Amino acid sequence: MGKILDDIRKAAGDKQKSVTWYRNKIKELGAKVSSRRLINQGPLRRQPSVGKLNFYDPKLKNFLPYYDRFPLVLPIGSAPGGFLGINFHYLPIALRVRLLEALDNKNLSAADYNSLKRINLIKPTIKHYLTNHVRSGFLRIEEEDFLPACLLPVQQFQKASMAKVHSDSRRMI
Repeated sequence: MGKILDDIRKAAGDKQKSVTWYRNKIKELGAKVSSRRLINQGPLRRQPSVGKLNFYDPKLKNFLPYYDRFPLVLPIGSAPGGFLGINFHYLPIALRVRLLEALDNKNLSAADYNSLKRINLIKPTIKHYLTNHVRSGFLRIEEEDFLPACLLPVQQFQKASMAKVHSDSRRMI
């Protein structure tokens, strides 16, 4: 199998399609879509790419109430020992798409928390990531693949169900 996001883009004919079209295409891929397959497609980078979405495999943390083992993160600033990032997986798919739309007219490479904090959907997604807790490198997702990447069913919440995480996120909005 080729690269998952490349396959989706080729099927779209390099044209923007509806969210429903992308979701159906991802369903067609079925078991071929997994976090391990994505991360193995590389190339992996040592640091997250600012202004781009990034997948990576973090080391686990015991003190968190729950966490995503395969975050899809948009870095938005530095923080002690790492960076602040928006993890799209903390939102249900419909809200991920709305957040992408809200970010669409922003200069993401220059965006920071202060310039984005007025977007209500961001509150439950902001996380502090420690760079020494990265097990893999960072898989950079280019802008043309942001939507399909947000729709991929690769979130891996630990210590809580996805329903619980999304319910908590909705309450924060």
